[in-house]
Amino acid sequence: MIARRTNQRVLAAASAAVVAALALAGCSSGSDGIAQQYGKGTTQNYISGDGAVTEVAADKRTDTVDFEAKDSNGDAVSSKALRGKVVVLNFWYASCPPCRAEAKYLSAVQQEYQGKDVQFIGVNVRDQAATAAAFERTFKVDYPTVLDADKGTMQLALSGQIAPNAVPATIVLDTKGRVAARVLGAIDGTSILDTLVGDELAGGKAS
Repeated sequence: MIARRTNQRVLAAASAAVVAALALAGCSSGSDGIAQQYGKGTTQNYISGDGAVTEVAADKRTDTVDFEAKDSNGDAVSSKALRGKVVVLNFWYASCPPCRAEAKYLSAVQQEYQGKDVQFIGVNVRDQAATAAAFERTFKVDYPTVLDADKGTMQLALSGQIAPNAVPATIVLDTKGRVAARVLGAIDGTSILDTLVGDELAGGKAS
């Protein structure tokens, strides 16, 4: 019993640390040395207005991103159920101006791939249900959102990988559940995300 309680305290502390770190990095973008972390095979480009784009070559993708949570409607969201699909995780919160600016572009790409093996999931890192729901109504977000402020489940799932260490951030997982790409900062237009998602859906980088 003592060991179990200790493990719970450690997990709670880790969750709090992740959430706090992401909150401190809110509404910012920039380099975090990911290219050095992954070495050869990772490319990092800086595109004006679009934030830093990091892509991971298929042969450098190792660990899967595993998560199990519930969305704001109480429906289950799990990595296991999403295997075989390209998954787009967008990390945001309602009062972040770049998050508001990019919402229409995310929705446009999501609509483009609707009915295909692509799943968008919003990850709200700061707000409670009412605030998040108001944002979604205003910006016509119709894909599921996980409220991650309290437990940091989705953020912890990316610990040790190419993490969403700024807000907004968008992570693209390949069909095997591995990190394929990240946009760190606001998406300014649809072309970059469309290309990242389309490439993974075509299987060009996930083989």
